[in-house]
Amino acid sequence: MNFKDIHIGQMIKTRVEENNTDIERICNFLSCTDKDVHNMYEQQDLSTDILLKWSKLLEYDFFRLYSQHLMLYAPTSAAEKKKEQQQGKAKLPRFRKNIYTKEVIDFILQRINSKEMTKNEVIERYKIPKTTLYKWIIKHEE
Repeated sequence: MNFKDIHIGQMIKTRVEENNTDIERICNFLSCTDKDVHNMYEQQDLSTDILLKWSKLLEYDFFRLYSQHLMLYAPTSAAEKKKEQQQGKAKLPRFRKNIYTKEVIDFILQRINSKEMTKNEVIERYKIPKTTLYKWIIKHEE
């Protein structure tokens, strides 16, 4: 899974095929034509309300793909987190923990196992806590 370049239309099409979801059901749920559905498969990105409908229909959190992208490629720096805490003016909710999916864990461990990156490089680049990374390594050695 490539979290760097997300083509949401292809992801949706893959999920539709995995579930063998009938095109008529999709069209009824989304209130659109089959041509519209096939056009969505070609789209790099979709509006959030459409993506939410797809997520409900296919019982898959497509938003999580973007969350994983943010964790891997645009993590919040420690200085920024400290600044936000000190100001205490945040109006949006702050999430205490990162949610690492199996795909992200596998991606990270694969980079270490293939010697593409060292453990320290992973910790530095992806801002994964050292203890978390070592727990993953121990758990996946079994």
